[in-house]
Amino acid sequence: MRNYENLVIVKPTFTAEEIQASVKAIEEVITSNGGEIATTNAMGMRKLAYPIDKNERGYYHVIYYSIAPASIAEIERRFRINEDLLRFVTIKYDTNREIAAFNGLVEKAKKAAEAPAPVVEAAPVVEETPAVEAAPAAEAVEAAPVVEETPAVEAAPAAEAK
Repeated sequence: MRNYENLVIVKPTFTAEEIQASVKAIEEVITSNGGEIATTNAMGMRKLAYPIDKNERGYYHVIYYSIAPASIAEIERRFRINEDLLRFVTIKYDTNREIAAFNGLVEKAKKAAEAPAPVVEAAPVVEETPAVEAAPAAEAVEAAPVVEETPAVEAAPAAEAK
């Protein structure tokens, strides 16, 4: 059995329940073909680099799993048929170096899956702090060009004198 990673982009027009149902169907395709899912990483809704089927955004989901290489063709065929997916990519981890990287990614995804619960509770506090700091940062941005322009103007005659 080899290690694989699938990144799938689900249509953004679905509700949260429909997206989760679509992800469960994708995971079912992998497990029904003999795959063992190590972990998943829900990356959430993100802006696409370019529009795909008139969609500017997509729901990204990464699945790390182990499966026999012969089953990949069937999994990709089923992904192509699935109209809920905008795009997908399958990455094979074959060499020892790649397998070590795969294990690191799996561990990182597992830690990320455990960590969001405390972060959600602290989110309102984090939102208030940047709002307070945003005003001084804006003043600093306004003051910075004045300081930067002055040395640049003075440096130009000094360079011409040499």
